[in-house]
Amino acid sequence: MKTHLFSTLFLFSFFFHSQAAELFVEAERFERKGGWVVDQQFMDLMGSSYLMAHGMGNPVESAATQVVFPETGIYYVYVRTFNWTSPWKEGEGAGKFMLSVNGKELPVVLGDKGTQWMWQEAGSVSIKKKEATLSLRDLTGFNGRCDAIYFTTERGVQPPSDAQPLEAFRRRLLHYPERPEEGGRFDLVVVGGGVAGISAAISAARLGCRVALINDRPVLGGNNSSEIRVHLGGRIEAGLYKELGNLQKEFAPTRGGNAQPADYYEDGKKAAAVAAEKNITLFAGYRATGVTMDGERIQSVVARQIESGKELAFHAPLFSDCTGDGTIGYLAGADYAMGREGRDEFNEATAPEKADKMTMGASVQWYSVDNGEPSAFPYFSYGVHFTENSCEKVMMGEWTWETGMNLDQITDFERIRDYGLMVVYSNWSFLKNELKENAQYRNRKLGWVAYLSGKRESRRLLGDYILKEDDIRKHILHEDGTAATTWSIDLHYPDPKNTAHFPGAEFKSIAKHITVYPYPVPYRCLYSRNVGNLFMAGRNISVTHVALGTTRVMRTTGMLGEVVGMAASICKKYGITPRDVYRRHLDELKALMKEGVGEKGLPNNQRYNEGGTLAEPPAVH
Repeated sequence: MKTHLFSTLFLFSFFFHSQAAELFVEAERFERKGGWVVDQQFMDLMGSSYLMAHGMGNPVESAATQVVFPETGIYYVYVRTFNWTSPWKEGEGAGKFMLSVNGKELPVVLGDKGTQWMWQEAGSVSIKKKEATLSLRDLTGFNGRCDAIYFTTERGVQPPSDAQPLEAFRRRLLHYPERPEEGGRFDLVVVGGGVAGISAAISAARLGCRVALINDRPVLGGNNSSEIRVHLGGRIEAGLYKELGNLQKEFAPTRGGNAQPADYYEDGKKAAAVAAEKNITLFAGYRATGVTMDGERIQSVVARQIESGKELAFHAPLFSDCTGDGTIGYLAGADYAMGREGRDEFNEATAPEKADKMTMGASVQWYSVDNGEPSAFPYFSYGVHFTENSCEKVMMGEWTWETGMNLDQITDFERIRDYGLMVVYSNWSFLKNELKENAQYRNRKLGWVAYLSGKRESRRLLGDYILKEDDIRKHILHEDGTAATTWSIDLHYPDPKNTAHFPGAEFKSIAKHITVYPYPVPYRCLYSRNVGNLFMAGRNISVTHVALGTTRVMRTTGMLGEVVGMAASICKKYGITPRDVYRRHLDELKALMKEGVGEKGLPNNQRYNEGGTLAEPPAVH
């Protein structure tokens, strides 16, 4: 038993100052997570995942695990946690929990103090036997969070809080190897398992490439998974290459709608489609955290398992960034844009007069269910206040519940997500506890609230061509046109009605649509202009902010993923770069797009939410 615990759970170090004994426990490694969930969305900033008690106002089942202390004695205990409501209210926060050791709770309430991620002193504990049980008991159900627990026999010694020193501290105490283990050598490494990544991986695999598909969640589908629950937008069987999109008939859900029950999104169907491809090796629950470079080419991608922390290095001549955030491109030094271009930069009529950092926001979707009898909800008031006039008298919230348009969708993303949770809980609390005429809510309870936020926009990696508004609206065709984008130019802005009540802190959005005729996205938008072996598919392709309004929906990104897989197979065949496909083998790519890689003859069930298109292309003068 001890050997198992030493090798697979939590490792310790005996050297710290004067031979203090130490034990460092990563919360996400708990063996029995109970009702706590693993949140990996902010690993780039924090260095690791964390556990969160996402109970929608009901305390979740405790998490527990076995550990082995290096020696017996008195240990001082520190817990890394965060008072997540502190940006909006001073004082005690909503996410409270307790830590126990061998069934004895330490006296300090955790998670409700401070204003940032911090090491909170939890007290001390007497360890009389080396083997012990740790437990986290949630007190509120309101998203208390625990990153790590540190035990030391030396009083007054806290781990570092800053990212780099903490990473070094963590690596030392957990005995991480200096170099990651070999994850394998492949023809193509696809990072990101959303609809675009799934499509790229299957397309390349069916055309003879050995593919690694790396996804940082246990389930595939990204925004179309049961974890986020966004419907597929756009049309397949459109434009010149009508066989593109057939793959989605194989793995996409047949029912539509945002914020619907989990089975609507058919996670198992996506997993089965990937598992059926002998040329794909899936690495679920691995978050890409680094790259190694050989000049202007990526040599390998390093990914960390979101629970165990195990690091693997994946080598390939070709990589595809399907992360949405352009993470691989960013780590590799690829040129990218973020925010809105000024009107003069690309002569876009819809662009603002001056460039700014505004993006479309992220959505925390939710719904309530009829409980059949009166259902209570805790009074929740942490700085966002509602009135009879400002509350949202609804029973669910989907895409219009959108936050973070004026914040950085990378560095501020935890705050953006947390504000999404904040307004859902605050509004529901008002409806249940303070709204005068609330009979319709008395028997309802929150049935589902996403803790993974559905993001629309962040980094856009720049290719040899940047798609812009005039290309689409004037239907300017390029020789390397690929899959057709059919969704309107759909850009989101803060809802003026919401702004009136919450100026500068909006959480509702409106959409402004410009109808388009099906437009073939140039292939040159699908590879990096300065990282020689990097493709991209998804919402991080080479477009302006305005053009992103049409290309970002998932049926379209899936078809672009198929094109990337086809181009990767040509790169493998000739030993060339993505740019060389455009320069020398464009006709071969066109032939593959015309033939497609999906199964023939399947019915097109993907007709809901197709988006409006013009009946005829616009006249070009």
